[in-house]
Amino acid sequence: MQELHFCTTQELIAELMRRHTFCGAVIHSTDDQKQEAWPAERIFRVHYSKNLDATRTSRLLSTVADYLNMSMG
Repeated sequence: MQELHFCTTQELIAELMRRHTFCGAVIHSTDDQKQEAWPAERIFRVHYSKNLDATRTSRLLSTVADYLNMSMG
């Protein structure tokens, strides 16, 4: 059985970005979410793997946004 390790968000993102098998993007808030209600505006960061370039990442995020809009509407 493996031990449980606690990591920061930045450490987890860095680990994903190092993996050659990860092909995707990670989107996270720059601030920790410590309350249920979100403030009016939030700032997010996008990290994408070396397997993708900025154009492919943009298309991926656009596809996800389209899917979310369809499923909510």
